[in-house]
Parts: sequence; C-alpha cells; structure tokens
Amino acid sequence: MTDEPVDLIEDTPLTEALGQRYLAYALSTIMHRALPDVRDGLKPVHRRLLYAMRQMRLDPKGSYKKSAKIVGEVMGNYHPHGDQAIYDALVRLVQDFAQRYPLIDGQGNFGNIDGDNPAAMRYTESRLTEITEVLLDGIDEETVDFRDTYDGEDTEPVVLPAGFPNLLANGAAGIAVGMATSIPPHNVHEICDALLYLIKTPGAGLEKLLTFMPGPDFPTGGIIIDEAATILEAYQTGRGGFRVRAKWAVEERPRGGYIIVVTEIPYQVQKSKLIEKIADLMSARKLPLLGDVRDESAEDIRLVLEPKSRTVDAALLMESLFKACDLESRFSLNMNVLGPNQVPGVMDLKAVLLAFLDHRREVLLRRSRFRLGKIEHRLEILAGYLIAYLNLDEVIRIIREEDEPKQELMATFELSDVQAEAILNMRLRSLRKLEELEIKRENKALKQERKDLKELIGSADLQDKKIAGELRDIRDRFGAKAPGGARRTAFASPPEFDVDPFEVLVEREPITVVCSEKGWIRSLKGHQEFQPDTKYKEGDAGRVWLPAETTDKLILFASNGRFYTLACDRLPGGRGMGEPIRLMIDLANEDEIIAMMVHDPARELLVASSSGHGFRVPEAEVVASKRGGKQVLNLIEGAEARVCVPVVGDTLAVIGDTRKLLAFPLEDLPVMARGRGVTLQKYADGGLIDAAPFTLKDGLSVDIGAGKVRTFADMKSYVAGRGGRGKLAPKGFPRSNRFRQAL
Repeated sequence: MTDEPVDLIEDTPLTEALGQRYLAYALSTIMHRALPDVRDGLKPVHRRLLYAMRQMRLDPKGSYKKSAKIVGEVMGNYHPHGDQAIYDALVRLVQDFAQRYPLIDGQGNFGNIDGDNPAAMRYTESRLTEITEVLLDGIDEETVDFRDTYDGEDTEPVVLPAGFPNLLANGAAGIAVGMATSIPPHNVHEICDALLYLIKTPGAGLEKLLTFMPGPDFPTGGIIIDEAATILEAYQTGRGGFRVRAKWAVEERPRGGYIIVVTEIPYQVQKSKLIEKIADLMSARKLPLLGDVRDESAEDIRLVLEPKSRTVDAALLMESLFKACDLESRFSLNMNVLGPNQVPGVMDLKAVLLAFLDHRREVLLRRSRFRLGKIEHRLEILAGYLIAYLNLDEVIRIIREEDEPKQELMATFELSDVQAEAILNMRLRSLRKLEELEIKRENKALKQERKDLKELIGSADLQDKKIAGELRDIRDRFGAKAPGGARRTAFASPPEFDVDPFEVLVEREPITVVCSEKGWIRSLKGHQEFQPDTKYKEGDAGRVWLPAETTDKLILFASNGRFYTLACDRLPGGRGMGEPIRLMIDLANEDEIIAMMVHDPARELLVASSSGHGFRVPEAEVVASKRGGKQVLNLIEGAEARVCVPVVGDTLAVIGDTRKLLAFPLEDLPVMARGRGVTLQKYADGGLIDAAPFTLKDGLSVDIGAGKVRTFADMKSYVAGRGGRGKLAPKGFPRSNRFRQAL
C-alpha cells in the first residue's frame, strides 16, 4: 500500500464501452432469463423453483407449504431477483390452462382463464407434482453438473436429469435481446411415440415423425386449421406458426331457432377480453350476423352466441367471427433454445428430440457410473465383513486387547482402511449366523448388478433399450390412458365461403344505378329504362344508366390504373341527386372514372393505358376491399389508363391518335393479375385511344353516336402481329377514334 492516489480512470471510446456492457447484458438475458434449455425445457427461475421445493421436501404426497415461504427460499438461496417475478413464474407452473402438464400442484386462487390475477403469495400453497418428481429423479446421483449459487454458499443444478420431455410437452415462451422463443405444448404420449421410433430408426425423416406427433396439443383445446404441409415446413425450419380456432357447436331452440355454444377457445386468449372485443365489434356494427353474446361459463367454458336471424348460416356466422376477433388466433413457432453447449440457436423438431435422447443417454451413463462406484464401495465393505466372520475370534481379541485395533486389523488381515473402519463400526447383533448369509447373498447380487452395469455402459443397444423402457413408463403414467392425458386439440380444414357476411342480410332487389358526368351516383328502385328527363344538378348531365341488384358489387376503373368496389345496397337512394363518388372512394382530383360495370367474377377484362400497353385480367382479381382501391394496371411516367372492357370474341382491335387501326388475336394477349402489360400497338406520335375485343367473322361493330351502330364486316386486312403500327381506319370510322361512346 502507498499513500499516493491510484488513478482508476480508463481512456476508452464510448462506443467500445457501451458495446462491452450491452453485450454482457444481452448474454445474461439470453442465457439466464429468456431462453429454455433444450434438455429439460426450463429457464433458470423455473429450475431453481423446482429444486428449492425438492430441498424443502414438498413431495406430491406430502403437505402443502405457503407460496411465500417457497418464494423466500428461492430468492434467498438461488435466485437474487424480485419476489413478484419468482411468484409469477410459480403461478404459471400451477395453471392448468397455461401448462399442458403442470409442474406444481397449487392450493388456493392461482388465477383463471378470464385473466383474473392470482391471490397474494401469502394466501396460496404449493407442492410438487408427479411429473416434477420424474424431472428431478436421479439429481442426487451425480447425473448432472452443479454450480455455485450467486453467493457461493451453496450449489444448484445446471440442468435437471429430465426424465420427462418437458420442452415439447409444456412449451416455452420468452423474449431476450435480439432473439425470442415460442414453443407450443404437445401431447406427451405422441412425443414418447416419436422418441421410441427415433431410437429404433435414427435416420427417420421429419415427415415420418409427424405421423406420431402431428402438431401442438394446447391445454385449452381448440382446432388447428393449418394444412399438413404448412405444419411440416414449420417443424423443418423451426419457425412458423399455427392457426387455432375455437371449438363450437349448434344447440337447437324452439321455432327453428338456434344458438352457437363455444366450449374451447384458443391458447393464451383471455375469455373476458375476448367477450369485450366481440361486444365492441357489435357496437361498431362490424358483426352484422351476430345478435347477442353472453358468458355462461362455470368451471368449463360456455360462451353463447345468438344469430341476428334464424336464417343465418351458423358456419358463416362463425367464419365472420374468426376473421374479426380472437376466436381464431395464431400461435407462432420459434424453436430458439440453448443447446447442450449453452449456445442459443433455432432447432428443427428432430434436432430437439435427438437432444433430449442424448441428454437421457448422458444421464443414464452418469447414473450407472455413480451406482457402479457405490457397488464397488459396498463390495469392498462386504469383503471385509466376510473376513471378519471367518476370523471372528481373532477380530474380537484384537478389538478388546490392542491399543490401535484399526491398524492391527489392517496389518493382520490385509484390510483396507474402509474395511477396517466398517468392521469396527459393526453392531454386535450383526454377528449372527443369519447375517452372514445375508451378506453373502447381497455380495452375489451386487456382483451381478456390477456386471450388468458394465455391460450397459459398454453397449449402445442396451442403453437404447433402457431409455426406451423409461419412455414407455412415462407414456403409461402420463399418456393418453392417464387422466387428462388424451389429446385436446383437434385438426380440421376450415370451410370456404365466397359470400360477404354483410351481404347475407341484404334483401335481393332490382335497382338501376345512375351516375352523372360530374360523378354523382344514386340508385333507383327497379330496372328502369333510360329516362332523358331525369333531373341532375345544375350544369350536370347523365353519364351511366346501369341495371343491377342490391346484392351486386359495382366495379369502377380509374385513369390511375386502380379498381374500386362499391356495394350496390349502400348506394344512396334515388329521391335526391345522390352523392359524389369521391366521398365513397379515395380518388385524387386529377384522376377520373373511365369505366363502371356490375361485377361478374366469371369474366375477364381488358385493361390498357395510353402508352399502348395492356393485358387481360380475371375480374375476380380486381375486387378491392378498401376505399383506396386496388392497383392493377401499372403506368409508365406520363401515361394514364384508357380502356377497361369485358373480353369477348377472338380478336382485339386497337386504335390510337395516329388513326391507324390494328387487329390481332386475343390469345396473343397474356392474362395477368397486375402489371404494365405488353405492347398492343406502336405509335409514331401520340398514344392509344381505344381498344375493343370482337369476333373476326362477325366483323367490328362501332358506336357512331345518336344511338347508331355501324359494322365493318371485312377486318381481315387489318389483322397483323401484336405490337405493329396498323393502317388507317376504314372510311366512315368515327372522327373521335373510339369504338364506343366515352363513359
């Protein structure tokens, strides 16, 4: 020690200092908080909880202890964090709706599926379950490594022996720094079947393993609606997800009515919040088919849904609810775990199963070596006992007369220190003749056990048989035949509905859609003939007169290449002048509606732009679900959409500003869902004006105005390859260069 001050200031760049400290924090979070170990499926807080409860002798058949006492023991000896965090972890291990196989048996209020909080730790009591006994079995037989606790006064296990496949059986969830984990629970009977097959056939593929364990088995049941190929891909990559729906049934009511009863909801969905969400959607009129919802649950879930009308299809009603609320939810899969070397990584399902088997093999070998050491020690003692029985009188004399009987015994009979100590500690009652026979029998049995253990340690086949026997025992104790062991989550394919739920309650009636030149739209009752005296706003005039029905959809195509959709039942009535279309859709002021028609999903449409590009598109692909429409025709800079007409016939006629007309087969035009399209016609100047499909043998019919149509019968001379320039339009063709009157 010196009297001079010590300089503790280090000159380190801020980025380097922050990086080192953040890396230390991230590693601590990943390894000691968020990610489970692939071998026992536990995080440190769970492992410490279970180990501490074992040290407190809270066996499944013993008495309960206050949770507060358990939390205090864990916090004081093993887990130096907040008591509430430890209690929260304990509570989750008790909840049968959170854990497929609870690891702690609780007594008291530990919360419920509605999301209610558990009682305080001073009111609840806990003890271990039989499954936890299997997880901890053999922990005192040097089967796993131990490390010092945080204060160095005790030791704790690095991992549990884990005779139960807990990682897959109960799943795991956690968020670390830069990574997360999300593993759903599975059925232990199916896991054991897959493990047994993997022991028998190590090279088995994942597809075969999924025949034994087809997917998750959630504690709250439900129905998985994913296809087998989707599930296989998720397990192959270790990443993906599962769509889970509520289980429901129809109960008949008098006069042809019915109600829908939901008996199982998706995993980790709180029932109270689910009902609140449904009520909010009803208030917002987003569930037009649902009349009422009420909760009649007791111990089991019973959520009652009443339809708006008895004519509503139950499956369609449920489909609308699945899309709108958490009666259908997605549970993500991210098998990011700590491997045996404590390195985090994403594993596929087979790798997780193999890691568990490798761990069980390691535990078996370490346990066997531990037992072998105990047998050797006992055989050494028994050998000393037999020497003592053969020389009983001399042994008694030495003990009675010698000052150092231990050393004398070792010298006289060539005994080891252990043997001499055992003889000196022998009770007088053990000197019976019967005891000598028992020692000989024990000696023989131990030698046979030692032989068996050595064979086990040296034979992989015997190890496989031993592990397989343990797995069969787990399957028998906790599998499908045990209480609560049967699979709870089913698999099904969802029904497909093309009907919009909002349309089901719409009564089908004929209407006439009327749209003015300035874009004011309305509907008149019935199919009416065009009426020239129809009133419009001052300075406005009629533009579209279209027969339709209230259940139809109206398709609009704008100059920006986007399609918009309007429901005909929601159009304003015909008593007034209607409403501007721009208030119903998001259409910019510089864009115009160039086509309007009643939707027919069986048709194809021709779309084309002023740059001379176009393609065919199935009309089923253009329906827009939002006000902003759906972009279908992509435009080059400076171009605008010009044409949208139904595809008929076998030939396409195209004309541009050059007044040159070109015709080519429609089959040369590709079918696309979205894009710019291909070149229809090339122009020396200007661009495309109009295009019209027609049947070549029938000729090209053109609207020349004033309700008159002219047909040009011979169009063969205009037929050429797509993308040509064409030739001048025939005499009598309209000066507007259009095949039909503009919309």
